[in-house]
Amino acid sequence: MKLDEYVGGLGDDEAARRRQLAEEKSYEITEYLEDVERSIDESLQGDALFGSTAPGIFVGRSSYPDVSAGVLAPVSDPDRAAEFETGPHWYKRGYTIDDVFQSRTNLLNSAKRTNVHVADEWDGFTGVQREIAIADRPVDVELGLDGQPEIEMDLSVRDISTPTGPRATAEYADLGENPHVPKPVEYALSDDDWKAEGAMTYLYNRGLDVYQIENVLAAGALGETESRKLVPTRWSITAVDDTICEFLRGQIHNRPSVDRTAVWYNEYLGNRFWVILAPGDFEFELVELKAPGSVWNPAGRGYNVTSDYEGFEGRTSYASETAGAYYAAKLGALEELADRGRQAKVLIVRHVTPDYWGPAGVWQVRETVRNAFEEGEPGEAETLHDAVGELLDQWPVDLNTLRRNSELVAGVQASLADFDRR
Repeated sequence: MKLDEYVGGLGDDEAARRRQLAEEKSYEITEYLEDVERSIDESLQGDALFGSTAPGIFVGRSSYPDVSAGVLAPVSDPDRAAEFETGPHWYKRGYTIDDVFQSRTNLLNSAKRTNVHVADEWDGFTGVQREIAIADRPVDVELGLDGQPEIEMDLSVRDISTPTGPRATAEYADLGENPHVPKPVEYALSDDDWKAEGAMTYLYNRGLDVYQIENVLAAGALGETESRKLVPTRWSITAVDDTICEFLRGQIHNRPSVDRTAVWYNEYLGNRFWVILAPGDFEFELVELKAPGSVWNPAGRGYNVTSDYEGFEGRTSYASETAGAYYAAKLGALEELADRGRQAKVLIVRHVTPDYWGPAGVWQVRETVRNAFEEGEPGEAETLHDAVGELLDQWPVDLNTLRRNSELVAGVQASLADFDRR
């Protein structure tokens, strides 16, 4: 399908209605937090939270290496515990930002201050936390709390990890059952000399998705035994994405290039993604166009444009402009290229609209890019130059702005027609 026909078929579906709904959501979350507080009061027996089922853990980064390490357990609907944990099922079920926040506010983070150097420690609260993290399904637990939970949400505008809900200081945690641990995780855990990067790649190749691997890494269950540490959740998310990306990049390093320029579009949670694959050796760039009024640019008068880029040999520094979104988007693109056995120049343009009213986490970047390739046949263009030129009308900034902020677009020569359209 020609790119102009592909673009013509994309409508601005009920944008005004979604913006109005977005303005109302903050009030709904406040009301939901009040419901959560009532559920906690009903669930507490003395200072203990009984009959809970923990789907995961959260490791903070403040005061590192003495971090707040917690067990996430629902305060209501324990039978739905698996639904409250971040994963691709949120995208498949069409979760809204409101759904994400409600899922996370239903998880009580019962935490203790813990030194990250856990090595082979599997006793006490730390041991229970690690057992929960390596399991492939929620685990029954009993949690003893020191005082009443704090009913609030931790919303990070860095938008890497999913928001966390109410918090409480934990006195103890006891398992109510033996966790079910996947065989590949048991194998990786038992190898005393395996570096964490190799173990992560092994788990990915054995069918574990990055979400499972993030939990295992955060619990300090990978790497050489004496060097094993708890890893703050925000760091573990990016570390896993980056490690798997490096593995996949190695897989396509000597593969032939794609033979055509193709464009895919996908939109989710107020984020619009254009994914362009063009012939050539592997290069990757994420360009973010952040609208005034969006969570990324709440007080701005114009668009905030940021980008990160890497060439064929990769990058040696952190992608500080686009942060975790860079690695999540790159993973989605590299998985597609590895499946095809091809390499390409990859340009992803992310338009963050005002509809993105709350930071949901980079999982939505990963899943939107992954699923872009499932959204039917792409649009086609002769070259990357042609693709960018035809897409300018879909983007809220002009070609000069893009060229100043993008390595790949900087190589695109402007024509008079491009400027006429702006």
